[in-house]
Amino acid sequence: MPRVLIADDEESMRTLVARAIAMDGHTIVTAEDGAEALEILTSDAGAFDLLLTDIQMPVMDGIALALTAARDFPDLTILLMTGFADQRERASGLNALVHDVVTKPFSVADIRTAVADALASRKRD
Repeated sequence: MPRVLIADDEESMRTLVARAIAMDGHTIVTAEDGAEALEILTSDAGAFDLLLTDIQMPVMDGIALALTAARDFPDLTILLMTGFADQRERASGLNALVHDVVTKPFSVADIRTAVADALASRKRD
């Protein structure tokens, strides 16, 4: 059963995404920002299959989180989310580290498909 860490500063988005992904049987852990997500990753020695993080967050944004997570946990698959075009452009330079960027708003089906695709890519690597 894949473990997914979700980092998003918007509680309603965190809850929606967690519920959507849990429908597929994944174990979900959530964080309110990148710093909390990094603490969770570190305390669990990176024992997650997927990091799903918003880009724009206080304390530590998703780009800084993705860079640190990719450096410290190179086997971790990373999926970014954003509702801002300029943030998507910032993420375009991370193609080697990040599986994909999901654009908000998205449907439950969209995020479930994106997560399934990201997790399936782990098996192909």
